[in-house]
Amino acid sequence: MRRTFEIGPKAGHRDPALELEIQRWIEAVTCETWPSDAEYGAVLRDGQVLCRLMNKLSPGAIKKINTSGAAFKFVENINNVQQAMKKYGVPDLDLFQTPDLFEKKDIPAVTNAIYALGRQTYHHPEWKGPWLEPKPGEE
Repeated sequence: MRRTFEIGPKAGHRDPALELEIQRWIEAVTCETWPSDAEYGAVLRDGQVLCRLMNKLSPGAIKKINTSGAAFKFVENINNVQQAMKKYGVPDLDLFQTPDLFEKKDIPAVTNAIYALGRQTYHHPEWKGPWLEPKPGEE
């Protein structure tokens, strides 16, 4: 299936179709449904959803997920996600910066990083899906 969105969105240029696809993939992987009225960036902001996603893709990748506390605890979640993504094989170029998510300065960069993570699953034979389409080389 041919995609009509562009990978590597420009800062401030959000792609609702890609965000919805990413959301559905995260929901499928984590077996968690997002609140219907929740805003994409707000759901991801504290890093908890992404920590759980990483632990599904790579069990034990993130030892502790902070579920409450001061802002620095959620920043710690985000930093742990970034390190786990890097270890999983997401190139540095595709990673987002902490303020991109926590301060919602560049949500498209976060979306791009999650998309890169989804593509990276194809390089992990232990992962049996669900998959974020298209498979690399088929787009």
